[in-house]
Amino acid sequence: MEEYFMDLHLHIGRTNSGQGVKITASDRLTIENIISEGASRKGIDILGIVDAASSEVIKDIEKLVDEGKLIPLEDGGLSYQEKVTIILGSELEVKSEAGRQAHLIGYFPYLEDIKAFSQELSKHVTNINLSTQMTYLSAKELFGVVDSFGGILIPAHCFTPHRGLYGNYGDSLVDIFGEEVFQKVYAIELGLSADSELADYLNELGEKTFLSNSDAHSLAKIGREYNKVLLEQPTFKEVLLALKREQGRRIIGNYGLEPRLGKYYRSYCLECEKTLVDNYPALSCFKDSEHKIVKGVLDRVLEISSRKDSFSPDFRPEYHHQVPLVDIPGVGKKTLEKLLKAFGTEMEILHKADHKQLAEVVGQKVATNITRAREGKLSILPGGGGKYGKVIE
Repeated sequence: MEEYFMDLHLHIGRTNSGQGVKITASDRLTIENIISEGASRKGIDILGIVDAASSEVIKDIEKLVDEGKLIPLEDGGLSYQEKVTIILGSELEVKSEAGRQAHLIGYFPYLEDIKAFSQELSKHVTNINLSTQMTYLSAKELFGVVDSFGGILIPAHCFTPHRGLYGNYGDSLVDIFGEEVFQKVYAIELGLSADSELADYLNELGEKTFLSNSDAHSLAKIGREYNKVLLEQPTFKEVLLALKREQGRRIIGNYGLEPRLGKYYRSYCLECEKTLVDNYPALSCFKDSEHKIVKGVLDRVLEISSRKDSFSPDFRPEYHHQVPLVDIPGVGKKTLEKLLKAFGTEMEILHKADHKQLAEVVGQKVATNITRAREGKLSILPGGGGKYGKVIE
């Protein structure tokens, strides 16, 4: 068995033909740039492309396969120089009978599978080339479509207030999917404003694997959140075994943004323009209960939980709170380049370089800030209402 780093939620900003895919994402997020960034700067071994059902993205992938730059793997996935494995996925929006929306991601083992899925999907969306399209299907119906083409379905950023299943769609995944389908949803994606401790307030998630993925809209955000996974080889089949925790394969570490840094950690009053941090949970504005608020992830979890305390099962790996290197005080672009030149990749900087080694490159102050970030000792002003939290020096 080997340990691999894995980030399964990366968007495509633009294709080689100039077609925009994820409109809010950087144009530099092309399939080639994602592979290069993951392999040479980030040190991420397994990358999930969640816009791979776009017909224009499929053309770019097919070109790389034809050129021999991406090699289809027998057990699913595409290999780049045996350095990075690409997992093909599609993030989509579903709609409940009550009109509430949420995002889910289907992942597929082979290029042929997602091509067939794309053809079917074109019947349910307005523009097959764009990312995260509204399908007008329910979550359960989308599961059926993904499953019929050999894919697996994972709820994306489950707790966020605008497009998370818990944050916006419903109070229970069992109610949303039905018991039979719920058992086949092997994992959920936590999202930037949540961690394992928060999710483990919900009893029904006790058997689910948790994923911490970046939802990257720029090259710099790749690996903002990621997972360490134990596999025999970096393939789709092995990743699926890890999500199911079978044959010794499993997630052995979640590495994510400190939840307080997320955009939706605490509730936020849109009229007072203030984050509501005084009460737990904050389900209305303290000044005027009629004011419209954006419900925070922490507050929403406490609202729907039947538990007074979080309880994690024995198999749950440690969740490592991290502050991205670019958000650590003193680490600007030039300092980051110094670190990368010295240590190779961000994974090396975050996981292997000790304080003395860091200090030799960037000085004691910055090295101390990086070390404190690793240990969760930085002071943070919580985020909410779409505004990221901030590290306070």
